[in-house]
Amino acid sequence: MSKKELIIEEIRKIYDPELPVNIYELGLIYDIIVENEKSAKIKMTLTTPNCPVAESLPKEVKEGAMQVEGIEEVDLELVWDPPWTKDMMSEAAKLELNL
Repeated sequence: MSKKELIIEEIRKIYDPELPVNIYELGLIYDIIVENEKSAKIKMTLTTPNCPVAESLPKEVKEGAMQVEGIEEVDLELVWDPPWTKDMMSEAAKLELNL
């Protein structure tokens, strides 16, 4: 498995506190770039800017990525553009939420 796939595995363990779906399937992770096999850049968003976990969720993602062997640095960027919509969810997430 690539480092990126390993990071995705870790991120899949993190769930939105308000929905029974992990944040990767929700479409909150916009981009993951692994550089030199030791540094990861992650772009993510939240379902809303005033999300109750605005502080803790990015920290959890960063900590999750750091669990991957060899990853020494994680640069996490929280972005609001494009804004998250339900269309960004995977089919599995939509089925889980009956959408």
